[in-house]
Amino acid sequence: MLKLENVKGHPMIEDFINQSEKYLDAIKYTDHGRRHINIVSDRARSLAKSIGLSELVQEMCAISGYCHDMGNFMGRSEHHYWSAMLFSQIFLKDAKDTNQISTIMQAIASHDKNKLKLVNNVSAILILADKSDVHRTRVKNKDLNQIKNDIHDRVNYSAIANDFSVNKSKKQIKLKIQIDTKITSPMDYFEIFMERMAFCRIAAEFLGYEFILIINNFKLS
Repeated sequence: MLKLENVKGHPMIEDFINQSEKYLDAIKYTDHGRRHINIVSDRARSLAKSIGLSELVQEMCAISGYCHDMGNFMGRSEHHYWSAMLFSQIFLKDAKDTNQISTIMQAIASHDKNKLKLVNNVSAILILADKSDVHRTRVKNKDLNQIKNDIHDRVNYSAIANDFSVNKSKKQIKLKIQIDTKITSPMDYFEIFMERMAFCRIAAEFLGYEFILIINNFKLS
């Protein structure tokens, strides 16, 4: 079984992540580097464990979370495909279990599509872990004028607290965000966040759960 510790120690993976961080820094894009990928990887593993999935699935979720954005240096618009293909080139040829590799590839390739068709739990969990990472620390350019004119920055910079939790008995996955209303009002934030929330709802439903979003005590489910 391929494990996250083997992936993290692989020099090609580390190089792709470094290259992607350099590229996104150059275009002043929201953090998709080590802060983000480690949070997504940890959150994906935790979510898989919380809903009772196997250790193999937990490992696949953690690996897909760590590698899902490493293709950004080859272009933002198709980065999910680049990330999946780079992953396959490193691990597919020597894989003892090709299904594990192909499942991770599929999850990575599916995490940023507008038209989602989920076919496995790993894909659904990666989407929830990725799209729920909303926080001010992801914004690299602190110019408030630019932040207010850039939807990606505005969504993230507004968020000053983020709590992601699972209630297995109630079959609920909850994302609670505290936002700075000087940057964005709660109702504007709901509107901005709508597409991301739709992704999370689809993914949660695939897992048999309800997705609940709470922003400054306003609930949307």
